[in-house]
Amino acid sequence: MTSVVRHITFDTAPPHEPYDLCEFWGRVLGLPVHPADAPGDDEVALDAPEGHPTLLFVRVPDGKTVKNRVHLDLEPSQRRDDEVARVLELGATIVDDRRTSGSRGWVVFADPAGNEFCLETSAAERTASSAR
Repeated sequence: MTSVVRHITFDTAPPHEPYDLCEFWGRVLGLPVHPADAPGDDEVALDAPEGHPTLLFVRVPDGKTVKNRVHLDLEPSQRRDDEVARVLELGATIVDDRRTSGSRGWVVFADPAGNEFCLETSAAERTASSAR
């Protein structure tokens, strides 16, 4: 017997609200907030497709104090640099820019609550780069 990943959980401490952080990630990933969840709830989840883990945002009393030990690596459906601009507009901030020439590398972001995540190149960019 084995286990599967059901949730990837984000602790959410004041002044951040689980619902607001879930909405941010919903815009990044193109997923809605679960219809049973509402502003003010202590636990709020994205409504992920069947068979996929969902992101769950849980209210906690204490804020983040150290760097994440686990983070998400995102692969955009569009050019990485276009997705970088879109994610910045949604409210993320750049923590470290590891882009290199030839559409290689990644960008480390922080979400509005300070959780790090990386944005890599798209599959099309990797294919084009390896064809050169």
